[in-house]
Amino acid sequence: MKNEFILAFNEVLEDKQLPKEVILEALEAAMVSAYRRAVNASNAQLVEAKINPDTGKVAIFVEKEVVESIQDERTEVSLEDALQADADAEIGSMVVIESTPHDFGRVAAQTARQVIQQRIREAERDAQLNHFSKQIGEIVSGIVQAVNPIAVTLGLEMKAEGVMPRNQQIPGERFRVHDRVRALLLEVKATSRGPQLVLSRAHRNFLRRLLENEVPEIYHGLIEIRSIAREPGQRSKVAVAALQAGVDPVGACVGIRGVRIQAIVRELNDEKIDVIEWNPDPAGYIAKALSPARVTGVYLEENLRNTKTATVVVPEDQLSLAIGRDGQNARLAAKLTSWRIDIKSLPEAAADALHKLQTNDEYALIAEQEAGLVGQIEAILAKKNEGRPVTPEEYTTLGQFVDRVERGIIQRHQVEQKMERERRDTALAAIHKLAFETPLENLNLSKRVSSILMDAEIFTVGDLMLQMELDSDTILALNGIGPKAMQDIETALNELTFPEVVEEVEPEEEAEIEGEQEAEISEEVVEVDESLEPQVEVQAEPEAVMEDTAEVIAEEEAQAEEISEIEVEAEEEEMATIVEEEEEEEEEMPASLDEIFALKPEVFEAIPTDDEEEEEEEGSRKKKKKKKKKYVEMEYDPDKDVVVVKRKRKRGGVEGWDDDWEY
Repeated sequence: MKNEFILAFNEVLEDKQLPKEVILEALEAAMVSAYRRAVNASNAQLVEAKINPDTGKVAIFVEKEVVESIQDERTEVSLEDALQADADAEIGSMVVIESTPHDFGRVAAQTARQVIQQRIREAERDAQLNHFSKQIGEIVSGIVQAVNPIAVTLGLEMKAEGVMPRNQQIPGERFRVHDRVRALLLEVKATSRGPQLVLSRAHRNFLRRLLENEVPEIYHGLIEIRSIAREPGQRSKVAVAALQAGVDPVGACVGIRGVRIQAIVRELNDEKIDVIEWNPDPAGYIAKALSPARVTGVYLEENLRNTKTATVVVPEDQLSLAIGRDGQNARLAAKLTSWRIDIKSLPEAAADALHKLQTNDEYALIAEQEAGLVGQIEAILAKKNEGRPVTPEEYTTLGQFVDRVERGIIQRHQVEQKMERERRDTALAAIHKLAFETPLENLNLSKRVSSILMDAEIFTVGDLMLQMELDSDTILALNGIGPKAMQDIETALNELTFPEVVEEVEPEEEAEIEGEQEAEISEEVVEVDESLEPQVEVQAEPEAVMEDTAEVIAEEEAQAEEISEIEVEAEEEEMATIVEEEEEEEEEMPASLDEIFALKPEVFEAIPTDDEEEEEEEGSRKKKKKKKKKYVEMEYDPDKDVVVVKRKRKRGGVEGWDDDWEY
């Protein structure tokens, strides 16, 4: 049978929903505090409490000094008692010995009770903070506990309380005590009184989570929510896109007969929700975002300052529907698409286009192209102003006129933006790279001027040089910058110099460069023909060579032919000299040798061997390799009955026949 301690301990665990170890630590800390309060022990003295969870028995262990005679039982212990706890105890040493009192007293028990409650409360707060910190951005459910004009208090799980401020509530929504309400956990704040949970039903992510709960395709990743624009309690627009082929994103969100979207509408206090399909084309996306209005044309313009403006032309009867009540539809469409939307009716857009052509010199070229149609457009607009009916064909003419003018203007702006980007790139190329790493404080300017420039988001010398190059009037227009300050800025920039940066080539890159050079040198090879007529063959150029290099190639071939003719003449002279020397040697030899040797020495063809590099006249031309030729002499040896081959080589710088014979 369980004792009273076990029953009470289990009841606390179930009520507080805390781990067993946390409750035991709180009880032990309470026992320590009760002991200190009961015996008036010092805080510097070591005191520990141990509780047996099975029996509920409490043991207090206190650190005391071993002495011969006890003067203070709170801090001293005899040697006999110390040896029972520690066999190595001796006089003057410190030992931890059990000193559990028989009765803590009423004051000590009250202290223990307070400590237990405080520790359990702190443990509850820590558990709540850890639990709800992981649920930020998720939907939580609670029961209304209190309602006041400032906020609504909800009771959540783990005995936590959430607060929903007035600005996070849906306008027009009323709450009563004990109503169950779902809300988005927006923020968790750690305070001295525990975690403060901020709830919201007006945030757009609350609608996102509701869609995930109601539409399984969104939860499983088949459909993605690209953007949400919401005005709580009135209207919302949701852009969805299918991530798998064959899935209808809008139909899946609406459901059969609107059952899915109607459940979300009821949860949001009858808030209207428009579900549209996301389109990668901004023009088509903006046209759908303005639904249910019908759009005639969308014309996009984006400048270098990232200001995106879309001019939307709608039929005259769709203008109020596209704008919406108090501009709500256009406002939500702008939030959904992140574009600034300018909505015009077709007659208004035609009048604006006609006015630009007639008054603005920038559109003179477009005005010349549309000169034959201006009169007809003016007549249609005059008829419209007089209240006379306009035929559908005339509306079509107006629409085509507006489309041509708007697209012409957009093309002109694109050309200007391209020129501006090229001008900016040119200015950036002329500025040293170190300028963008140099702070503005390093420039020789006054603190006042530097502060004004930094307020204008000019933080480095490179930013200042770029702005001076592009438009110096922008700096002159800053408050506190005058002609004198501009002169100081120009002087400081002119005096500023940057060290030259030498780019080091890594060994691997250097080896690659050398390899490329060797490959270029070896592209042209000189070959020797079998007929002893040396010819210099130049490797054919690739097919992708431009026709402009034909003349250069012809010159190189002509020079190669001249070189080959000179080499042929030199070789013929050398051959003649060799033949004469051989004839002289034969004349000096005895007659008997002529009868013995039937085969006379002959000079055979030149055999190509290793290559030698030779530099040409101009440094810009490629290097060519020329093959060196060697001459051999073949003689018949009657003693050995073999043919002996002699090679002509150079040894020690002296040219002559080699004595080494090859058989």
